[in-house]
Amino acid sequence: MEEQSLPPQVLLTRAPRGLRMNTETRNSPRTLRLSLRFAQGRNVEVQIAESVRPYVVSVIHHKSAVERSQTSPTGPRLYCLRVPEGKMPEIPNLAEALRRYWGYHEFRPKQENVIRSLLAAHDTCVVMPTGGGKSLCYQLPAVISGKTAVVVSPLIALMQDQAAQLAQIGIPAAAINSFQSSAERRQVMEKAARGAYRLLYLSPERLAAENTFDWLAKVPVGFFAVDEAHCISEWGHEFRPDYRQLSRLRTSFPKLPIAAFTASATRQVRHDILKQLQMRNPHLYIASFHRKNLSYVVHECEPRAQMELLVRALRHYAGESVIVYSPTIRRVEETVEYLEESGIAAIPYHAKMESSMRRQNQERWMSDEVRVLVGTIAFGLGINKPAVRAVIHLSLPKSIEQYYQEAGRAGRDGRPADCVLLWQKRDHVLLEYFIGKISDDAERERSFERKRVISRFADSRGCRHRQICLHFGETPQWERCGNCDNCGAKPEWLRKEIVPVALPEVAARKTSFPPASPASFYTPLLHSEKPRVRDAAPAEADPALAEYLREWRRSMARENKVPAYIILHDSTLEELCRRRPANFAQLKQVPGIGEKKADVYGADILQALRNYGDGARATPMAPKEPAPGEQTLRLLNEGRSFEEIARIRARQISTIVCTVANLVETGQVKLDPKWISPDAQPLIESACLKQGIERLKDIKEAVPPYVSFEDIRLVVAHLRAENRVRAKTA
Repeated sequence: MEEQSLPPQVLLTRAPRGLRMNTETRNSPRTLRLSLRFAQGRNVEVQIAESVRPYVVSVIHHKSAVERSQTSPTGPRLYCLRVPEGKMPEIPNLAEALRRYWGYHEFRPKQENVIRSLLAAHDTCVVMPTGGGKSLCYQLPAVISGKTAVVVSPLIALMQDQAAQLAQIGIPAAAINSFQSSAERRQVMEKAARGAYRLLYLSPERLAAENTFDWLAKVPVGFFAVDEAHCISEWGHEFRPDYRQLSRLRTSFPKLPIAAFTASATRQVRHDILKQLQMRNPHLYIASFHRKNLSYVVHECEPRAQMELLVRALRHYAGESVIVYSPTIRRVEETVEYLEESGIAAIPYHAKMESSMRRQNQERWMSDEVRVLVGTIAFGLGINKPAVRAVIHLSLPKSIEQYYQEAGRAGRDGRPADCVLLWQKRDHVLLEYFIGKISDDAERERSFERKRVISRFADSRGCRHRQICLHFGETPQWERCGNCDNCGAKPEWLRKEIVPVALPEVAARKTSFPPASPASFYTPLLHSEKPRVRDAAPAEADPALAEYLREWRRSMARENKVPAYIILHDSTLEELCRRRPANFAQLKQVPGIGEKKADVYGADILQALRNYGDGARATPMAPKEPAPGEQTLRLLNEGRSFEEIARIRARQISTIVCTVANLVETGQVKLDPKWISPDAQPLIESACLKQGIERLKDIKEAVPPYVSFEDIRLVVAHLRAENRVRAKTA
């Protein structure tokens, strides 16, 4: 029994599911006696014996030691709400709101419990893996409460997308960010003060701006939701000092609940989140970190072998959506060029691109126009694409948390997906370089510790899933998962060896240069590779219909000026292909189509399905663009400079130099001396006689500082081309 006073909403007691509960709780000076039988999720009206005042009891059951709220024992939780006489409230029908707005008929694990905690005005901390449905946990209570939920988010693009998605399903929402004009911001602020929005998105920087808290005091705020909450902790992998000032939320709005959401937080980070946000008796929900449908593969490789393995992997996932993470902007663009030269369509995403181009590339990937996106870690936060079949990292991440969050963007639809880490020894050097740039001593030491942990993970022969769970404080009851490389789940494309091909010896000549090491040239053995036999998704029962609906979705997205996935998610398209609804009643049963979606797009969707039945098909895709090398060669022949080519092709100059170097090395173009810094070529050639032409870094250390890597790359390509000519004529 618990003895406590009863505030308007209070946890009374707990008991095993399905048992009769006899509860006696003192509410000075009265004694409250409850006797009832309950089942999971039931709402029961009871009478308090002595005061005869009506109460509402809501029972929420937590299933297991891992999946339950970790602030209470396993079993149901009983909430009691004091109600004025004659004013028995209507219990919110969460399932109906879920169906009406989002078009779904059941909650994902933990969502309903989190929502009820927020509706009961409890501080709440939620740790859910990527794809677990965190955003719904604060969006639905905002709709039910009729007040405004203020969501603090670090990403402007994510805020804008979520506000657009909510508008599409009939929920008023807005974001305030630095890209808006002062007039636009003022209009949003005025409407927010009138209670026009159910959700209002702010960045931590905007929250810290002058007079923001004074303005928020005029807004009918129901609760605050802090997204990416691990950013508030200095122990987290993405610590942002701006998040520290969020502690003012408690002091400025002491009566309002605060909810924190994150996909990756260790026990230490979770405790820091609670402390920094000054949470009071919070409900803590921690989902299992074991993503059973993901297969982890970690493989150390040499630089050239890495790219050949990447091509193998992408051919293995032909026709599927894939994210490739590269450590630097330069590597992103070089990887895209390499893939396109290999006949694999890919698009880049990085911070130095124009925002419009980033948005366009993201949209092309989201709508399946291009299946492979190569990006830096700037890509992916807030991306809601369920059908990603693989996430491939081309370097060691900074931490387990970062890797778990990024790799977790695969398989959000619950179907099998692969998380592949192809790392090189030199990744350690790159990580140490970035860590060395951190000025704060304590943060630098924490970063080194995170590097040590991810290094042990890469080198370990233990179960990958188990290591990840243990890192986040979850102790699995199993030793081997059967779904990682260390537990025997090595993919077919990685089993075949990449065979080194020995080059013919170069005849000794006075002016000859040491040839590149034979071990750096590989035969990829790709032509015998077959696309994998994939698990049949609903859309694959009729891929032509799936493509026709995707084309319809792209058209609607352009018309409404929103990303395609805001119109309909991939999973909804798949269900449309499977069910093929013939009328509105059937259409509303499709997951992901709520009442607003049905009203706005229902007639068009049904007409598209009828058109397909009558023989309509998607328009054939436009012919592929020429390969990067062909485009660059054409522009060179037109007399364009590297700077002009970079601008025309929307690439960094270093990427253009790389492509030109490949053209020089393969004999498609002659080295033009004007491409090289004055007097640099003889210095580079002299260094190559001593150092060889394999490692550019060794050559760079042997030449004056003004000689750039671009100069070295071009001259070395020229020398390699000469070596090959001599080898053929010897």
